Amino acid sequence: MSRRVTDNPEEMDTDISRVASSRRHSENLPYVHKVGVPPKPNLLKEITETVKETFFHDDPLRHFKDQSKTKKLVLGIQAVFPILDWGRSYNLSKFKGDLIAGLTIASLCIPQDIGYARLANLDPQYGLYSSFVPPLVYAFMGSSRDIAIGPVAVVSLLLGSMLQQEVDPVKQKLEYQRLAFTATFFAGITQFILGFFRLGFLIDFLSHAAIVGFMAGAAITISLQQLKGLLGIKKFTKETDIVSVMKSVFAAAHHGWNWQTIVIGVSFLAFLLAAKFIGKKNKKYFWVPAIAPLISVVLSTLFVFLFHAEKHGVQIVKHIDRGINPPSVKEIYFSGEYLAKGFRIGAIAGLIALTEAAAIGRTFAALKDYQIDGNKEMVALGTMNIVGSMTSCYVATGSFSRSAVNYMAGCQTAVSNIVMSCVVLLTLELITPLFKYTPNAILASIIISAVIGLIDVDAMTLLYKIDKFDFVACMGAFLGVVFDSVEIGLLIAVAISFAKILLQVTRPRIAVLGKVPRTTVYRNIQQYPEATKVPGILIVRVDSAIYFSNSNYMRDRILRWLTDEEEQIKETNQQKIQYLIVEMSPVTDIDTSGIHALEDLVKSLQKRNVELVLANPGQMVLDKLHASGFPDMIGEDKIFLTVADAVMTCAPKLEP
Repeated sequence: MSRRVTDNPEEMDTDISRVASSRRHSENLPYVHKVGVPPKPNLLKEITETVKETFFHDDPLRHFKDQSKTKKLVLGIQAVFPILDWGRSYNLSKFKGDLIAGLTIASLCIPQDIGYARLANLDPQYGLYSSFVPPLVYAFMGSSRDIAIGPVAVVSLLLGSMLQQEVDPVKQKLEYQRLAFTATFFAGITQFILGFFRLGFLIDFLSHAAIVGFMAGAAITISLQQLKGLLGIKKFTKETDIVSVMKSVFAAAHHGWNWQTIVIGVSFLAFLLAAKFIGKKNKKYFWVPAIAPLISVVLSTLFVFLFHAEKHGVQIVKHIDRGINPPSVKEIYFSGEYLAKGFRIGAIAGLIALTEAAAIGRTFAALKDYQIDGNKEMVALGTMNIVGSMTSCYVATGSFSRSAVNYMAGCQTAVSNIVMSCVVLLTLELITPLFKYTPNAILASIIISAVIGLIDVDAMTLLYKIDKFDFVACMGAFLGVVFDSVEIGLLIAVAISFAKILLQVTRPRIAVLGKVPRTTVYRNIQQYPEATKVPGILIVRVDSAIYFSNSNYMRDRILRWLTDEEEQIKETNQQKIQYLIVEMSPVTDIDTSGIHALEDLVKSLQKRNVELVLANPGQMVLDKLHASGFPDMIGEDKIFLTVADAVMTCAPKLEP
């Protein structure tokens, strides 16, 4: 290729001035950073990182790195039994706090356990059994310092209502107990498997809103069930819905109510609620609501014994078996028709118990600023229920009321659970005969006062203010439990939680962006009304990953934005749209369906003489776009680091 050489001085001066002018012009233009082609990803490395982030995001094996074999063995044993780790620094000062806390929660758990066992349609001693063995197992394997283990109202009701649908608890008492142990065994197996295989994230699919509604509905249902004991009704419905219960209550109004029972029950219910109010108003008196149930049991039992109220129609506990838990391994169904039923009931009860325990553990860990391993917690809870099923216990988990008392009483470690277990052991060995004259009405009062705190009106109000869909989920679960059954309420809660996820995935938000005045920032014009659109350019942002479930919606929604914009331009005689810029920073991932949707979008835009421009796609998205050859379709120069770079490059090219 030849180059023209000139000797004309004037021409040489002109060329030099042109070059200098060009250089000055290029120096004045802002720098536009080119989006580089990412290196080709290693498939094995990509799979490894995905598995790690999904199942091992907390890097549980980091403590084992660069350690000797002996040290690794010690760390492994400590990981299974955390008590061997924190136990080395345990001292008398911590024991004092744990002793006080353990004695306090024991005074609360003993009367509650007797009442909760009745909710599960089991004899009272099974509630006490479940506060003896499981807390001991958890103390050795659990990582929470504050959680108090034992039977809880919601799980007891759920277990009782599902078991009695399969076996009559009165006519087939032995089969009922065996099915309860079988369900407990499989509840533990479910919890253990979820923790061992690090599948704890599955319980997060039950949203907070659904849990709030479910718990509130369960509290109402449990309270309604206690009207039998509170009013002294002998013939009562087995249904749990509010309509059936109220029909049963009013049907017995003329001949079934016992006024002596009502006096005892209502009086002590008022006392328990007053004690709860005092403890809530002044945190220094936390021990008042904690010890109030035991005081109520002692006083009411003494009253019935002295005045022989049982002869006047007041129903009493009558008998609680004395002694520690008898073995029940041989009573678990490992074959036959009840095996599948036990598995189904146990899996559901185990998941609910797990959800409650996880929420409690996280709450108190945050208050004391320490971390708990959710998967280790599941293994600990699963193990304690497996062992519990073999020692005549039914499903145990963390109790919020007892854990709150444990926390306020100054517990330092899980030793408070051991102290509580020791007190329950003494109760089983020495004190159970004294509960013979305990009226059922006082147990009903204790349960009502305990579960009333599950109705969180403030949380429901907040849900309504923040997210109406969350409020609908909450009310759906609440009404399902109250007007049908606990199982239906749970099903509604899960269904609505999944519906919300599907709605968010299939219908992502897509916003039109405008330039915020005196900046180079582009934001949603609905959030920032002062933001101005760029003439000839439509800028949109996709606020979600682009998958097969939403790719068609994304393409159609963007085209509809473009159509609406073009109609407005015709009416106002503005410059026609020549560029569509898609801000992709919120797009965390894209699949083949998403790429096909982008290709279809390009074809539709070409028919309208509009060019597609991408801004700030993430590395994973960019990898897949290059692998598919999409940049060749729109041009490598149509992918920019920021929206501002894209606008700055495209704006000078606009045709008038």
